[in-house]
Amino acid sequence: MGIPHPIPYQGSKRNLVKYILPFIPNGIERLVEPFAGSAAVAIASAYNCKAKNYWLNDFNSPLIELLKNMVEDPHKVSNRYSVVWNEQHENPKEHFLVIRDIFNKTHEPELLLYLLARCVKNAVRYNDKGEFNQSSDNRRKGRSPEKMKKEIEIFSQLMKNRTVFSSIDYSEVLEQTTLNDWVYMDPPYMGTKGSSKRYIQGLDLDRFINNLELLNQRNIPYIISFDGKTGEKEYGEELPLHLGLYRLEIHAGKSSQATLQGKSANTIESLYLSKEAIKRSSITKEDLLSIKKSSYNNQIELQFSF
Repeated sequence: MGIPHPIPYQGSKRNLVKYILPFIPNGIERLVEPFAGSAAVAIASAYNCKAKNYWLNDFNSPLIELLKNMVEDPHKVSNRYSVVWNEQHENPKEHFLVIRDIFNKTHEPELLLYLLARCVKNAVRYNDKGEFNQSSDNRRKGRSPEKMKKEIEIFSQLMKNRTVFSSIDYSEVLEQTTLNDWVYMDPPYMGTKGSSKRYIQGLDLDRFINNLELLNQRNIPYIISFDGKTGEKEYGEELPLHLGLYRLEIHAGKSSQATLQGKSANTIESLYLSKEAIKRSSITKEDLLSIKKSSYNNQIELQFSF
């Protein structure tokens, strides 16, 4: 089996890691993800032996508990998922609603795994109370327990005994980073919290920029997946020039969100690299320009903020 993807999650960077990993040197001391989500970049990094240790953080505490349990007690998670999954056969739609109600009361991490595997397009949604309120996809029953078990076991083997898990504010994570760390950030798209309810917590852009300035002052290398656009719709503002970041536009394929709405549109996402990340990667402007002619198959357009 290739790189595991145990948590089915809309917005996961698993299809984009091939564009992100080349900028992370091999053998770094620790990769830090303050907005871990499904931890796709950390998992791919571990699979490719990029870092010795990892720190996964997300403000969504049931999600980070799920990641932690998968790594530290994979059999417990697999068995619980199997039981819940097999209980759905008589009435999958009703079963989903029952499990969703129980999860919103208990926040049991393993129940979240089932909900993510069964909900529409694996697209998490929350109401104003912070309750999971996405509907089930009644055309399928979600990943089988056998396949889920294999994914979880490989994930555990990759991350066990070298991963720290937390559910605190991202700024607290960034404050604790050191010169031996590399930071990868995939924060919430600007403007999505109040409309699509994709995230437990939104993002204050000014505060985020201030935290990036502090990282620059401390020479902490970082990479950010941030603004993007789908068709004519843009998500968020470009990060300001004074941060001195290198910006790459990645064509990420068809938008699953547009598909949900019965439309067809391509998604373009931006990848930002700090000057310290470029410096430590030994990547020059010429190297970046050559990417467009090499293994990226002309899927990346480069824009620079020198």
